Amino acid sequence: MSFYQKLGLKRIINAAGKMTALGGSAVSPEVAKAMSEAAQAHVELEALLQKSGEYIAKLLGAEGAVVTTGAAGGVCIATAAAVAGKDYAKIQNLPLSTGKNQIVIMKGHAVNFGGPIASMIRLGGGVPVEVGQVNSCMVEHIKGAFNENTAAFMYVKSHHAVQKGVVSLENCIKAAHEFGVPIIVDAAAEEDLWVYPKMGIDLTCFSGSKAILGPTSGIIVGRKDLTDACRMQYHGIGRPMKVGKEGIIGIVAALEAYGGVTPERTAALKSKAEYVAAQLKGIPGVSVSVVQDEAGRAIFRTEVTVDEKVAGLNAMQVAKLLTTGEIAIYTRNHYANVGIILVDPRPLAEGEEKIVATRLKEIFATKK
Repeated sequence: MSFYQKLGLKRIINAAGKMTALGGSAVSPEVAKAMSEAAQAHVELEALLQKSGEYIAKLLGAEGAVVTTGAAGGVCIATAAAVAGKDYAKIQNLPLSTGKNQIVIMKGHAVNFGGPIASMIRLGGGVPVEVGQVNSCMVEHIKGAFNENTAAFMYVKSHHAVQKGVVSLENCIKAAHEFGVPIIVDAAAEEDLWVYPKMGIDLTCFSGSKAILGPTSGIIVGRKDLTDACRMQYHGIGRPMKVGKEGIIGIVAALEAYGGVTPERTAALKSKAEYVAAQLKGIPGVSVSVVQDEAGRAIFRTEVTVDEKVAGLNAMQVAKLLTTGEIAIYTRNHYANVGIILVDPRPLAEGEEKIVATRLKEIFATKK
């Protein structure tokens, strides 16, 4: 019996994606072993934080890096570094700040990913300044917002953010650097960890428990002067966000094993999505296809579109029924209100795609 079962929790099959609400990623035995060994020994934590950052920076081709509690914690810490820098008086007065504390962000990027990004900015002592409209922003909006009190520009690379009518990351970098403004990128679930330092981004925040397949954690990579300032925030607002020794070693071990996006990995996951699609073809009121991630990543999912009049139930009901069995199956339900659920193959353990397909067929069969 697992500890989850001991606490009265169901077994879960995660067909939704790398979701924080479902515990992020299931770590590999190698990462779990490294964390176990770290948890059973003592270490000087500040030295570990510095040395792990140096090692991670080498792995990713960045000037500097620092481990965080997650991408959200990373946004707080990166904001604090931009606002307070290495000034201990300012660091230890956060989140209160004055003067150069404005964080410019496109309105279409002022998202809620489980908590508002504006809250994370405020926790770091920043004052969010939204520019443009939700579905329309021009580079002139961004440049017009920059002034002597601008501490940084925030860009959100996520499926949560508006994907059209906004300024490209490349043009945002040019605009920010033209005015001497550092750019912070929230790239929580992005899979290419190497591209962002190469683009000249000052600070990039990643989740450790999504694409990297690490424990609950995160990393900030970028300019060494700024990552050093990030690490200093642990003497201020970062204190309640501190990362334990096992978390630091866990993300390092996961990064060592992380191969990024490879054609072989993409093909294997796409094959799982195609299997689910093939199993559901021909069901009355159900149309299926394999679609690419809406944010343009090399991720393929099974899209299941439900015609309520023919199928006898709607997509939201299907999603709910999937969670009520002996094994709770969670799908990606961002578009369930318009009749679409998606099966994400990335978190599925070997053979779980068969359980998902079988359960879906059972649900539709009982509603004929």
